[in-house]
Amino acid sequence: MGLVAAFRVILLILLIVCAIAVNLTKNLLQAVIIFMSYSSIMCIIWILMESPDLAITEAAVGAGISGTLFLMTLKKIRGSERSNSSEAEAEPSAVTAEEGASHEE
Repeated sequence: MGLVAAFRVILLILLIVCAIAVNLTKNLLQAVIIFMSYSSIMCIIWILMESPDLAITEAAVGAGISGTLFLMTLKKIRGSERSNSSEAEAEPSAVTAEEGASHEE
């Protein structure tokens, strides 16, 4: 087995590991990073298969645009979770004050 063939096998194994890992991870940021790694590995595989047009497309769309959109979406989700949690923290204190007033009567 030549060096290039061994490199291809390693890339295919890494591709399978990334595909499995992105499905098993609970952390969304880690899933986005693994997805971007998957696209980068796929880009290298397309180059080895002598398909530069597909490699450029995979790099631009898979790792570039899609990864950026996923990261921006994740940032917005975390921002809305923080605002929801701060609203939820403010509401119980008002409820407990009302409950305290009703218990005093």
